Amino acid sequence: MKTVKDYIRTIVDFPHEGILFRDVTTLFADARGFRMAIDQMLHPYAGQPIDKVVGLEARGFILGGAIAHQLSVGFVPIRKKGKLPGRTISQDYQLEYGEAVVEIHEDAIEAGEKILLVDDLLATGGTAEAGIRLIERLGGEIISCSFIVDLPDLGGHARLENMGMDVHALCAFEGL
Repeated sequence: MKTVKDYIRTIVDFPHEGILFRDVTTLFADARGFRMAIDQMLHPYAGQPIDKVVGLEARGFILGGAIAHQLSVGFVPIRKKGKLPGRTISQDYQLEYGEAVVEIHEDAIEAGEKILLVDDLLATGGTAEAGIRLIERLGGEIISCSFIVDLPDLGGHARLENMGMDVHALCAFEGL
């Protein structure tokens, strides 16, 4: 029987030499694999009150939309700077080779709403931390952060837990 991890392809030397890229598009392309991932991402939250699912750009949109649909709650995107049409708040964060900025609509979350943050992969945790900061600035209460893949050697899981976040991942890939 296949696991979620079995559906994820590894591409060597992408986007740079020495990187093992964990490609979840092969998981998304397989109906059984995709369904398995969504079901497993939902499982820890059965019976918990969740008001909205927030997805990080871009693969977090695919997951977040499916999870929000299953939970019958709203979906909110966190996007790269300049991609949202309404009034936004922004948060900068560090990348391996520079900085980036993500944004959320300023009216996307109401104070006290319970939020599930989702993305495909947790590496250093920089993007997730920026998303958490945006949600918290709007008054949202993050119940958990959920990912398909964790790359524990890059420290993101520990980083988010040190922020007081509950973190779930369906599988982990050791090494870089």
